[in-house]
Amino acid sequence: MGIKIAGGSQENGIIIGNTFDKYGSSNPVVKWMMAGFERSLTELVHRAAPHSIHEVGCGEGYWVLRWQHQGIDARGCDFSTQVITLAQQNAAEQGHAASLFTARSIYDVQAPQDSADLIVCCEVLEHLEDPEAGLQALQRIVTRHLIISVPREPLWRVLNMARGKYLGQFGNTPGHLQNWSQRDFIRLVSRYFDVEDVKRPLPWTMLLCTPRR
Repeated sequence: MGIKIAGGSQENGIIIGNTFDKYGSSNPVVKWMMAGFERSLTELVHRAAPHSIHEVGCGEGYWVLRWQHQGIDARGCDFSTQVITLAQQNAAEQGHAASLFTARSIYDVQAPQDSADLIVCCEVLEHLEDPEAGLQALQRIVTRHLIISVPREPLWRVLNMARGKYLGQFGNTPGHLQNWSQRDFIRLVSRYFDVEDVKRPLPWTMLLCTPRR
């Protein structure tokens, strides 16, 4: 399922969307990594068994459109108007309504309009200046399940440097403002949600969470 991607574009000085087409890459290492990410995400979505999904930080809409093809009522939002325009174009090319995608920051999500059976927030918190405010915002809209993921550090940086990328930044991907080890990320999220399951697709940490009891 090919989609248009932002390709390293910026909005208000912030890198938006995907810097390259990781879903359509022919690189065997990238394909192996993305297969692990997809397998873990799919397993957690299946466990959550949602009738509706809202992806916060949906980028160009890849997963929302995948879930729509699977018959799940899915939609997405992203802070970037440019990347939402791409998501809407991708939706139209696949026969879906542009209204599946809305320009909205994670900080601005509100219940009940942004709530769903499953909230997905993958590869978002590392880009935030205030990730705890992002988690507090998610608390407002998570009613049943949350899937959240970030790059696993320092492994992420080590792998970037091993392939000769971002050496001047010691392997830190442009736009990543936060870095967490698996333990530190679980500890952070556990302050706001109950962590029900942990997946470790290399090189990410992915959590299935429920509201704090």
